[in-house]
Amino acid sequence: MTSKITTISLLEMKKQGRKITMLTCYQYSFSKLLNECGVDVLLVGDSLGMVVLGHENTLPVTIEDMLHHTKAVKRGNSKSLLVSDMPYLSYEIDPSDAVRYAGKLIKEGGAEAVKLEGGLEMAPTIRKMLQANIPIMGHLGLTPQAIHRLGGYKVQGKKQEDADRILKDALALEEAGIFSLVLECVPSALAKQISQKLSIPTIGIGAGPHCDGQVLVLDDMLGLFPSPKTPKFVKQYAHLYETSRQAIEEYCQEVREEEFPSSEHEYE
Repeated sequence: MTSKITTISLLEMKKQGRKITMLTCYQYSFSKLLNECGVDVLLVGDSLGMVVLGHENTLPVTIEDMLHHTKAVKRGNSKSLLVSDMPYLSYEIDPSDAVRYAGKLIKEGGAEAVKLEGGLEMAPTIRKMLQANIPIMGHLGLTPQAIHRLGGYKVQGKKQEDADRILKDALALEEAGIFSLVLECVPSALAKQISQKLSIPTIGIGAGPHCDGQVLVLDDMLGLFPSPKTPKFVKQYAHLYETSRQAIEEYCQEVREEEFPSSEHEYE
């Protein structure tokens, strides 16, 4: 990736059949690293509620939390498209609130687009936001902000009536003006059908190989947590928790045994 990725870039990538890469990012150092690696889209996800802040789900995340981390990621980003999640209750009730809070993420945080969850019912809000020149990424399937209504983290769209509803929502969101759509935890066949019917790119997470791109939580794919229990759709490309643990234990041992710092680490 040599030039700056934009929302238009993603549309062109779908036309060309080039797969889109997307990862979550919550801090400056990883932002610089992901840029160097050529990741197309950085998502400041409300998953930071669990990954960074230690909550049990995404619901407690505030607009201030999102703004803080979006600013940090912005400082390290020069090439990727920077998308920030709209947190729970920042957009569902009043379209004017949605415009105001999304505007803060873009104007103050440096985001270049925002992502929100929901289907057909969000179309009027999306149109209102687009009037304020706010690019929007949609999100269907397993929507974490609706976790209590859904009854847990479960695959969505397995029944035909549910699959039909998700497809209908996807078409409605495209018509409303979103530039791309995240599909989370839906059957591969449904994701393929939606991806073929939409002219905008789909980005899957637990949605099979037929989407126009893929996204994972960075901490999951790097193995930054001790628990071996990860969702089925996660591939761990590294196991950095154990690597980090070994390094920290070695540091503690060397300090206690007065092996560190040695002469090479001191000033004359």
